[in-house]
Amino acid sequence: METAAHHHHHEMPTEGAALTAVAISATLHCLTGCAIGEVAGLAIGTAAGFSDLGTIVLAVALAFLFGYTLTSVPLLRAGMALSAVIPIALASDTLSIATMEIVDNVIVLTIPGAMETGLGDLLFWGSLSFALVIAGAVAMPVNRWLIARGKGHVAVHETGIHGGPPVRLVAYAAAAAGVFGSAVLIAELLS
Repeated sequence: METAAHHHHHEMPTEGAALTAVAISATLHCLTGCAIGEVAGLAIGTAAGFSDLGTIVLAVALAFLFGYTLTSVPLLRAGMALSAVIPIALASDTLSIATMEIVDNVIVLTIPGAMETGLGDLLFWGSLSFALVIAGAVAMPVNRWLIARGKGHVAVHETGIHGGPPVRLVAYAAAAAGVFGSAVLIAELLS
């Protein structure tokens, strides 16, 4: 079985299209955990009748939890100690998740009626889908900037261990979410 020390990795790009491609991949990875936590938090908070603030706090906490977990599990499975994994997850994901959480929650809070609708309402899911895609788009240049400076996702890359769902699958899901969310919001505006 390969250990973390035996994984092969190459130098991270610091400019151009290669850097952008790595930043997109890192952002989609981070968006996966963020989206799982955000969706779970907003759904639980809405179903339980939490205040907007209580729902947002839960969603943010779960976004960080799931984001860090998706980074940490492959590292732990590869045999790394938790004491080594925690700083890697924090360095890799914190600014990216924080950026996404600020953006997506501001969007959901500013869309009229989005926080007041129920789980069975298209506006709830459309607003959330749209907000997450925009949040990922805003976080991508943040990740690009970090990676170019040897920070952020570089911490995970240096281990040579990567996990999570395939980037292409996440990209397709994000594209579908963007189309769905945009369609719902446009329909809401036109009605």
